[in-house]
Amino acid sequence: MSYEKVTQVNTEKIIGTKQVLKAIKNGEAKEVIIASDADHHITSKVSQVAKDHNIPLSYVDSMRKLGKTCGIDVGAATVAIKQ
Repeated sequence: MSYEKVTQVNTEKIIGTKQVLKAIKNGEAKEVIIASDADHHITSKVSQVAKDHNIPLSYVDSMRKLGKTCGIDVGAATVAIKQ
């Protein structure tokens, strides 16, 4: 479900944990997608900050597939969809 959402979104996508955290704190993210196979140590802060800012979270199975869906050649642990 979320892979399709990432593919279909016409707005800018923010890829990477540091950039996603910054976007959430700046009020630029409307939804966050987290890869379940990413290191929990990396993704736990993103999920907590998203919850604190009432941003919807979605989970997908694969970092590699999430990265590919975003058009990059490496895996992506977290992606935010811009407002």
